[in-house]
Amino acid sequence: MPKIGIIMGSDSDLGVMQEAGKVLQDFGVDFEYKICSAHRLPYETERYASTASERGLQAIIAGAGGAAHLPGVIAAYTIIPVIGVPIKTNTLSGIDSLYSIVQMPRGIPVATVAINGAANAALLALQIMALQEHALQQKLLDFRADMAHEVMLKNKKLNEIGAKDYLEK
Repeated sequence: MPKIGIIMGSDSDLGVMQEAGKVLQDFGVDFEYKICSAHRLPYETERYASTASERGLQAIIAGAGGAAHLPGVIAAYTIIPVIGVPIKTNTLSGIDSLYSIVQMPRGIPVATVAINGAANAALLALQIMALQEHALQQKLLDFRADMAHEVMLKNKKLNEIGAKDYLEK
């Protein structure tokens, strides 16, 4: 049974949103993908959001570009956490999407990550889940320790071979 929903307004968003799926898969957390436009499929969007909790979802990651209403519409129909991912657009480079998602009215919050930040959205969803799942807490701690170790190795290599050689490799 999926624990996280990954929803997007268009299949053109899948290239970005699959990064969330990759993170969740790496952590062994079941998830589902859904394409559902807030504007072109309003009733289906409402149904998806309003039944999310009873279907066992613990968070929804919602990606949208342009007007980017999908995360807010989802949040209006559920009390489970919604994490908005602004999708980069050709017109305004995703700034329009970011502003649309981050400017939710009081009472209907949507957590918002960086433009095309689907991987961080997945990590935030995992952190929310980890409040109740201690095994997931340890996986997140291990993940962070691994990142820190990678940075230390890169720093060591940089100091050993110098900036010029480091950049060439």
